[in-house]
Amino acid sequence: MSILLTASTYAANPFLDAKDDKPVSANFRGTEWGDNISQGEIALTARVITTRVAKMPWGAIFKIGFIDLKSRAPQPRKIEPEYFVATDDRIVLLNEENDEAAVKKISAMEKPPEFEPGNIYGVTNGKFNYEERPWTTTIELKGDQCIYLASHNSGHFKKVVWRKGVGLIEYSMGYGAMADGFRLMRTKTKTP
Repeated sequence: MSILLTASTYAANPFLDAKDDKPVSANFRGTEWGDNISQGEIALTARVITTRVAKMPWGAIFKIGFIDLKSRAPQPRKIEPEYFVATDDRIVLLNEENDEAAVKKISAMEKPPEFEPGNIYGVTNGKFNYEERPWTTTIELKGDQCIYLASHNSGHFKKVVWRKGVGLIEYSMGYGAMADGFRLMRTKTKTP
């Protein structure tokens, strides 16, 4: 006699995944601008560390941290780490008061929680559009990339680009008419 059990198992998100819990480091280059930067846009570099902090049968949670930020700006830029929940078909920003406590709570769940549409940062198929005026969010697939773009009618924006099999390849945001912002893109790794 055989018993067939159906269970939802995490088949990995093609845009955000890891083979283990070891941190993965990547170099990013780009520019930053702001009211306190008289030269317009100046060079900005950072190291981005992606770490799987929890794995569940239905998904995984990743911390993406930005360290070693360097530029000639008078005020050093700081980018707070972000936590993302990856399921088979979504990447969702963990947007909680205490992200570390939320990681513990969500990782103990038997199935994924309901996610707010405004926190969805990636899809594995189709398109996703969401409006919460004055913000408009679009997520679309182009080739091997998933592009998240949120924009505000005042000029605020946030852009996050994921690449299949690689992870985060662009992270950009800005406020108002060039009042403050940055654009960071993953550099190609050199093979020996």
